[in-house]
Amino acid sequence: MSRFHGGSDPELVHRLSRRGMLGVAAGAGTAALLGAAAAPAVAAPLDFAAGSGARDTAADAKRKGRGRPVLPPGRLGIQLYSLRDKISTLGFAAVFAELERYGYDEIEFAGYTQGSAGSITLARLRRLARDHGLTPIGSHVGYYSSDPDAYTFAQNLEKVLDDAEALGLQHIGTPAPPFRYGATVDAWKRAAEDFNVYGAAARGRGMKFYQHNHAEEFSFATDRPHVRLYDVLLAETDPELVFLEMDVYWAYVGQHRFSKRVDGTPAPFDPLRYVLRQPDRYPLFHVKDGERDESARDGYRMTDVGDGDIDYRRFMSAVGRTHGGRRDHHWQAEHDNPAESFTFARKSSAHLHALREKDC
Repeated sequence: MSRFHGGSDPELVHRLSRRGMLGVAAGAGTAALLGAAAAPAVAAPLDFAAGSGARDTAADAKRKGRGRPVLPPGRLGIQLYSLRDKISTLGFAAVFAELERYGYDEIEFAGYTQGSAGSITLARLRRLARDHGLTPIGSHVGYYSSDPDAYTFAQNLEKVLDDAEALGLQHIGTPAPPFRYGATVDAWKRAAEDFNVYGAAARGRGMKFYQHNHAEEFSFATDRPHVRLYDVLLAETDPELVFLEMDVYWAYVGQHRFSKRVDGTPAPFDPLRYVLRQPDRYPLFHVKDGERDESARDGYRMTDVGDGDIDYRRFMSAVGRTHGGRRDHHWQAEHDNPAESFTFARKSSAHLHALREKDC
């Protein structure tokens, strides 16, 4: 179902409507998927002492009849930006050793250097990840820059893809919003054309190109304030070439900030429904938590995963019930500025491994 209303672009309406119809698994409507995961989350702490890893503890809990783990096996990652302080001082090897101990399966890069820890080659970085049981699943790279030599998709596409290929990445993406040409509908159509080009180039290397959202993607076009910009991005990018990494926290911030149009008319949306309409377009997610605070501009205060109010049992359970949902999606824990980054990584893994679906 389209989110556009009277006076909107008929072609955009047609594209979104068609893709939305194709997005939900056969025999399972969005309402059913949402309803099946509506119970509040329950989590129990995990014990990482004495060599007991998160995966073993999760398996023990399942055998005890506490319900199927919400987190699919082998699909927990972390965005390394959350650990940038440790990487820059201790190096990737020390950080990867901790992540292995905490029960992580995957990593998403936010740069390939390690500051005072010294230089490192991509080949060495890939081996380090493998040696610690971590799969490099994706990487964040800039979209464009005024510097012609910048390490971005727009300026150095082939170099970006060369490096991603050297690391064995399955996905390569950008955290930059598509505001390169402005905030009009046509500006976002132009940005979508760029993304289609990057997506085609990535596919030629056996990878998927993706865009990671913040809150502003859910704002409205300046020239047509009834049109949500995120809908333009979805409609104008080729679903075979351009994928999305939903940052769940920022999507809920967007829900808080942009639930009304500029004229004050209601324009509510549910981040989870975006995913359930087109689950194949969302191979990656950022699991970031926040405590509700109506007095804050964003409506949330960022917290460690498990300390906030975002219902990840509901969200992840619903995604897991789509076709291929427990196989095709990857969950990356993240905190932009954790108080103590190793503590954040440990707590996030423990919480997500402990989440259980409702017992049948």
